Amino acid sequence: MIGDVNAAKHIYIVCGYTDMRKSIDGLAGIVQQNCGLDVYSKSLFLFCGKSCSRMKALLWEDDGFVLLYKKLSGGKYRWPRSSAEARELSRQEFRWLLEGLSVEQKTAIKPSEKGKIF
Repeated sequence: MIGDVNAAKHIYIVCGYTDMRKSIDGLAGIVQQNCGLDVYSKSLFLFCGKSCSRMKALLWEDDGFVLLYKKLSGGKYRWPRSSAEARELSRQEFRWLLEGLSVEQKTAIKPSEKGKIF
């Protein structure tokens, strides 16, 4: 199915600012050259510009790339700006981002490591 983000094995957010004029080839170049990730890995890559009201998502399907674009009519995404590297998101963090929340919720209960009792 075209653009089924649920088929993505991993979700990566490209932190910092991205030139939103870039198309599929430009965004794929950022993933490979700047982030050092495999753009053909059935992963969803998320990009945001300075205005924080627009997001692009790049996804490889078996027969080609899908480029998704969303422009909010009100509000802004809470995009991490600390670095130009990609960071993997959990499905929950991805939902938070789409709901206008920060991907780093201070009050959320984080999963614990196995084997640690205290």
